[in-house]
Amino acid sequence: MSDYIDVTGDDGVHFRAYRALPRAGSGPVLVLLQEIFGVNAHMRAVADLYAEEGYVVLAPDLFRQFGPGIELDYDEAGLAQAFAYYEKFDIARAVADISATVRLARTLPEARGEDGQARVAALGFCLGGKLAYLAAAESGVDAAVSYYGVGIEKSLAESAKITCPMVLHFAGHDRFTPPAVIAAIHAHFAARPEVEIFLYPDADHAFNRPGSHFHKPSALMAHTRTLALLRRVMGPRYDLSALWDKHCEYEFATRDVEATMATMVAEPYVNHIPTMTGGYGYRDLYRFYKNHFVFSNPADTKLVPISRTIGADRVVDEMLFCFTHDREIDWMLPGIPPTGKYVEVPLIAIVNFRGDKLYNEHIYWDQASVLVQIGLLDPKTTSAVAGAETARKLLDPSLPSNTLMPAWAKSAP
Repeated sequence: MSDYIDVTGDDGVHFRAYRALPRAGSGPVLVLLQEIFGVNAHMRAVADLYAEEGYVVLAPDLFRQFGPGIELDYDEAGLAQAFAYYEKFDIARAVADISATVRLARTLPEARGEDGQARVAALGFCLGGKLAYLAAAESGVDAAVSYYGVGIEKSLAESAKITCPMVLHFAGHDRFTPPAVIAAIHAHFAARPEVEIFLYPDADHAFNRPGSHFHKPSALMAHTRTLALLRRVMGPRYDLSALWDKHCEYEFATRDVEATMATMVAEPYVNHIPTMTGGYGYRDLYRFYKNHFVFSNPADTKLVPISRTIGADRVVDEMLFCFTHDREIDWMLPGIPPTGKYVEVPLIAIVNFRGDKLYNEHIYWDQASVLVQIGLLDPKTTSAVAGAETARKLLDPSLPSNTLMPAWAKSAP
């Protein structure tokens, strides 16, 4: 759900902002601030992503000072033109346009949080990263997030005006913000706990953008940290625990494939790490659930909860997975005929959400322990695996440790 709306600048001239709406139709507002390439396809994709997270997103055309609707590619010609615009870019005019967008955002009927208040945050990348910082100082936003903002160190005096929470993401290999610059910014805000600064040591500038600089581990971590700030300051807040429980109910209790898929985003994925089973995208995952998972679990399958950790955008569940191997279990023991053996294995589910829908699941367990318990791996042939003892010790930590370590006895006092 996206379109364009008009914003009236302080000069009385109208300019466009790309608007992306969440499934609910309303929510807190993010003013998304562009890179030096304009509000191009990538910026619109970022807007759509945060709309999926539950936000109304407005991406104002800050290059309108050069002409309306400028969009640049990331090729050599686009890069040259982008830097030409950057050299002539009027920061003060852009901040005025951001402030006008923030004022408009607070009047929009769809700009409502859970308490009915119209809260607005700024989120920017590269040039937009510095602009998000300046928006925190000048535009009255409720929170600000900067990704690899260029030139923030030149505007540290503006920090005295910043009263809202803020997150600054920096890349360890960014030539535009070298380590000395990051250290200076970090030192400047050392006594400001409301300003969080994160460094991604293996990443380069533009690590969040698809292409040669994309660094997925850093991008994922930064996104979660960004959401942690936004959820804390202005919501929306979802009961991720209840959403995950409902998903599991459809999988294991009612065994309803359609209902299971309805708890997920349009293109989800699931990866059972030890066996690499699951599915990427709706079509493959639906096929997997229908033919190889939901109806393929043993009749006595039981999930025993041990612990649960809930973050801004994910649930981490620690549990025991218990079953009798009374049928071929494609996803856990693919191609292995039923042995009739009873199995108890510790299992970890890391479940990522986008808004109120499941986005992906990473499921981990000790496959060697499962193979020992069904008799396909002899623990006597190696000292490095255990069977059901791993499950028993998870429930009773007083059971002996280090039983697989021959050297353990030698270190006794």
